Amino acid sequence: MYSTKKSLDLLIRIYKNEIRRQISKTTSVSNSDAMAPRLDQSVNKPQQNDETGVPKKLLKLQKYHRFLSTLTPQEMPMATRGLAVSKDQSREFMACFPDIIRDLTETGKHNDVPEASKWLAKLLQYNVPNGKKNRGLATVLAYKMLEKPENLTPENVHLANIMGWCTEMFHTHEWLLNDILDGAETRRGAPCWHKRPEVGLSGINDAVLVQAAMYSTLKRYFSSKPYYKNVLETFNEILMKCTIGRFMDNSLSKTDKPDLSQFTMDKYGAITKYKRAYYTFQKPVTLALLMSGVDDPETHRQAKTILLEMGEFFQIQDDFLDCFGNPAVTGKNGTDIQDGKCTWLAVVALQRATPSQKQIMEEHYGNSAPESIARIKDLYEDLQLPHTYSVFEETRYDLLRTQIQQVTRGLPHDLFFKILDNIFRRNV
Repeated sequence: MYSTKKSLDLLIRIYKNEIRRQISKTTSVSNSDAMAPRLDQSVNKPQQNDETGVPKKLLKLQKYHRFLSTLTPQEMPMATRGLAVSKDQSREFMACFPDIIRDLTETGKHNDVPEASKWLAKLLQYNVPNGKKNRGLATVLAYKMLEKPENLTPENVHLANIMGWCTEMFHTHEWLLNDILDGAETRRGAPCWHKRPEVGLSGINDAVLVQAAMYSTLKRYFSSKPYYKNVLETFNEILMKCTIGRFMDNSLSKTDKPDLSQFTMDKYGAITKYKRAYYTFQKPVTLALLMSGVDDPETHRQAKTILLEMGEFFQIQDDFLDCFGNPAVTGKNGTDIQDGKCTWLAVVALQRATPSQKQIMEEHYGNSAPESIARIKDLYEDLQLPHTYSVFEETRYDLLRTQIQQVTRGLPHDLFFKILDNIFRRNV
């Protein structure tokens, strides 16, 4: 069994290296399937209207061999639309949130500072429940698929929903800080919390307040459970990883001009893993495993391997949408180019650019002038990055399906396929 596992790991590494090799090919390679659009297949182009959700400029991408599923309105991925769950599950999840607010603000706590409780309620209501709630819903979904049927009591399902809201509070803590550090203007189609006139830089303390509310909720509901210690360790470990990821991300943006020599695929992968993949994908499933009594290290390892791969693609997808997505659909205006972020698009562009194209990156990347942003987007299209992303999306999907089918520790394959198909918006 050990030699079989080693052979599989080797095969997957070779496959991934081949993906990277194809992505990094330059436009001078005339026979590159990863670069040359296939014009020998007809594509039915939809009529352009305001309801397609696809910017006009991107309709020309339909000439490629496969239209980008990331931009197909009826198949918008999780990075845009959110995790697909039933209306009953969504209502069940939302019904728990008022209870959490009451527990934190109306149960005899902090009676001597009523203004603090009022502020906390406002802070939580404005920031926590209004997004896609991917992480919270994934926690509940995973628990229901991992737990034994006889243990899926109303009480335990309610606790899974509470745990889901704790993951949402963790997420809120993270992006409150990220928005301040990035100088972001909008979030979920509304002004960022720190942009509200009554908040400003006190939003830093508010992020800490959300984190404290999360730990208070965990203690209230789970302190008597046998998995409580492991749950706390999971939250603390992921908090450390996210903080490291934020440090790595910001270390590339300390000056007005980004150092493009630092934009490598290895560094990008590390930032992605620490800043996004651990807490968006691994954490919900880890919490569900712990709640269902699974603490076998090998089971957690196998789940982690697949989930971090999914997390990497999710971030690449998010990078693509930041540049090419429709703000009316995504809920935010992309700022990665003007912020000088180390994104998948920027790294691949630098891998593939000619000396004169690299000079364009040096002159315009990280510049907030509209003409500079437009110049970088034009360069991305000249380098055929939307098509490269399309090929990458298809190939990574196939690789992830192969990895899921190799899970051996009793983990339900359907759980991973469910998450995977919510990222790619496909039917298996």
